[in-house]
Amino acid sequence: MSSNVGSSQEPEPASAATLYLTLAPVALVAGAYLVVFLILRKSQRRYYAPRTYLGSLRTSERSPALPNGLFNWIGPFWRMPNIHPLQHQSLDAYLFLRFLRVLVTICFVGCCMLWPVLFPVNATGGGTAQQVDILSYSNINKDTQSSRYYAHAFMAWIFYGFVMYTILRESIYYINLRQAFLLSPLYANRISSRTVLFVSVPTDYLDEARLRKVFGDSVKHVWIAGETDKLDDLVKERDKVAMKLEKAEVKLLKLANAERVKSLEKGGSNERAEAPMDAESGSLAARWIPQKKRPTHRIGLLGLVGKKVDTINWCRTELERLVPTVETAQTDYRAGNYKKINSVFIEFYTQADAESAYQVLAHHQALRMSPKYIGVTPGEVVWSALKVSWWQRVVRRFAVLAFISALIIFWAAPVAVVGAISNIQYLSSISFLQWINLIPDIVLGLVSGLLPSVALSILMSLVPIVMRLCAKLSGEPSLSRVELFTQNAYFAFQLIQVFLITTASSAASAVGAQIASNPASVTTLLATNLPKASNFYISYFIVQGLGVASGVLSQVVGFAIFTIMYKFLSGTPRALYKKWANLSAISWGSVLPVYTNIAVISITYAAIAPLMLGFATIGLSLFYLAWRYNVFFVTDTNIDTRGLIYPRALQQLFAGVYIAELCMIGIFATSVAIGPMVLMIVFLIFSILLHISMNSALDPLLYNLPRSLGAETDYKSIDAGYPSAHNGEKDGTSDAKKISSDETAVTRKQPGFLVKFLKPWEYCDYETMRRLVPHDRVDTSSLYTDEIERNAYFPPSVSSGTPLLWIPEDAMGISKQEVRDTSRVIPITDEGCTLSDKNKLEWDTEAVRPPVWEEKVYY
Repeated sequence: MSSNVGSSQEPEPASAATLYLTLAPVALVAGAYLVVFLILRKSQRRYYAPRTYLGSLRTSERSPALPNGLFNWIGPFWRMPNIHPLQHQSLDAYLFLRFLRVLVTICFVGCCMLWPVLFPVNATGGGTAQQVDILSYSNINKDTQSSRYYAHAFMAWIFYGFVMYTILRESIYYINLRQAFLLSPLYANRISSRTVLFVSVPTDYLDEARLRKVFGDSVKHVWIAGETDKLDDLVKERDKVAMKLEKAEVKLLKLANAERVKSLEKGGSNERAEAPMDAESGSLAARWIPQKKRPTHRIGLLGLVGKKVDTINWCRTELERLVPTVETAQTDYRAGNYKKINSVFIEFYTQADAESAYQVLAHHQALRMSPKYIGVTPGEVVWSALKVSWWQRVVRRFAVLAFISALIIFWAAPVAVVGAISNIQYLSSISFLQWINLIPDIVLGLVSGLLPSVALSILMSLVPIVMRLCAKLSGEPSLSRVELFTQNAYFAFQLIQVFLITTASSAASAVGAQIASNPASVTTLLATNLPKASNFYISYFIVQGLGVASGVLSQVVGFAIFTIMYKFLSGTPRALYKKWANLSAISWGSVLPVYTNIAVISITYAAIAPLMLGFATIGLSLFYLAWRYNVFFVTDTNIDTRGLIYPRALQQLFAGVYIAELCMIGIFATSVAIGPMVLMIVFLIFSILLHISMNSALDPLLYNLPRSLGAETDYKSIDAGYPSAHNGEKDGTSDAKKISSDETAVTRKQPGFLVKFLKPWEYCDYETMRRLVPHDRVDTSSLYTDEIERNAYFPPSVSSGTPLLWIPEDAMGISKQEVRDTSRVIPITDEGCTLSDKNKLEWDTEAVRPPVWEEKVYY
């Protein structure tokens, strides 16, 4: 009776049809994106290859230009060494791409391991599954073929053992690479590498003399953080008025130039006038535009009410008051006349001294002068977090964790709906949902395959914004810490919402009605239907791998926004330059968890529905290629975590191993397969012990630099065996190209691939990694001017200089008069940009550095 009920109520599986119907529209969109990319890449170099030439990048940071044809660039791009981002961009960028390669390797090796064994075992398992489902665990007949479960258990041992060893190997690789990178002269002599941030400092220790007594003669500079609320407001108001004046000056020039162009069209003269030194302000502009047409604004609420004033004259008057007021307040702060807050930056003479201060216990009371941070650059400090006391930090952390937990729980409702839609055909047996059977098969396939995947992607895009805000509220003192917090929190969110909740709801929708009608068949139904939840993720991988990856590469939406903003919404030379010179950056905290979660899903289903590994391999490979192009030629690194995104992402892969083991224990239990279940319990215990042992051994090395290597580096000359980047490129070949493709350039005889993979402590050791990191010859004694070093860790409002206004030069000489009059209160120039006869701003985007250009300081 039960089998009749089950067969009569279970609809025909639509797995294959769903795959086809999901693949077709996504492949069409991906093809369109690719065509757009190939066409635009030829002509839009600023957007698709800015790292090859942009003047805001140092020569050492640029990438070699690729051929400009439709397809002839693919070969040179493919041959570019993987080590390129490490030598020309950042450690984070290199490790991000390496992580994607590791995920592709795990999934591909999983296919090679599991498919030859589990596909035949599952396909001939004697079950009733059809189409794609015959390749999964659900096709094993638990009554007559239970011995086949041993194949799943032992293959799970092999594959998950490989995954855990890969995590261990890559952790060792990262430790050696991080040590080599941070100890290289180029990085070790930066201010951030020699500066330690202490938070929750007791009031008694907010004294430079006392701090120098604690840390000894190795202290070079001390910056005690202070309240700057009033100064912040003054600087904000000064800059706001200055930018308002700049826009008004540009508007005035454009209005006058438009009148000049009209006059020329009517046969007027094109004479350039020069105002005498004693001429009245604005006299030249008055020749072309009347007083009433000059830029004006109201000084009341939101500029909508109040007295109407001439914007240029009003701004000059305000700046006459604000500029000296700000300078006086900044001088007072530097003199120590401010209210101190409980955070201190201490710069040491050497990196070794800073590491010693970072690793020792600084204060005798709990939670005082702790936690400590090293490698924090001035530009990434979250200054509001420095005010947080030790007890507030504790309370805020628990409050934020509670909020995120609640967010995950309450977000389950919409995600559960998405999961149910993925198996909508299984809901048709419920009485009030029988109308689902009336929906045409094609529409049903689209709804169950494409719609849930797209909806889930949109839903998840809102979460990282909230996570970053939570990180700042919890008291994280730097943007790199905010990204690391977001990486953890967003991964937990992805894992629970995108994976666990969706899997549970998808499986429940597939078996809920059948269990309700026949509770005695619960074990059989769960064993056969839990693997069917993988159908949603196959569609999800297709959407992600084809649709999203092609979108990452083509950046059609981003290109459209950039073009619109640059051509139509950038009304001043400054706005044009900023839009042109600033590269987009990758947000590590929200990007990495997406791919980590895809890997976790693939690892979890590897032995249950191994077909997923194939789709994951393809999807992650496409993502890798898209991001490889973007990292090499398009994006920049704004936030530097010193590579810490990598070990966190590797550790998160353990979630996939644990969930997979628990799931297999569960489905072996529902299949009443005692032997395989015991084997998986034993392997789960082994995994836990290995994880604990690995963390205990490696954790100190992940976050600290050892004294032994520091001392060794002092005795060895880096330049002895390693050519500098400049010397390495004299013959037209960069150092990166001279490094072997396996990234382990060593002088001894090269071992085989397997040996190198199994012995990272020998073939990816510190000496090998030193050959990979950049070793530009620089004068470490003159990296910074005295002023830059003195002001390094002052709050931004203290070190903020009066902005230089930049207006275009016009043919009437008005800009010269405006520069002369405005320069009495604030610096201003009209060099480097002109107004054309079409009344458009024109500037040289490649040859000349504009007046507002500032050389990037590498703190």
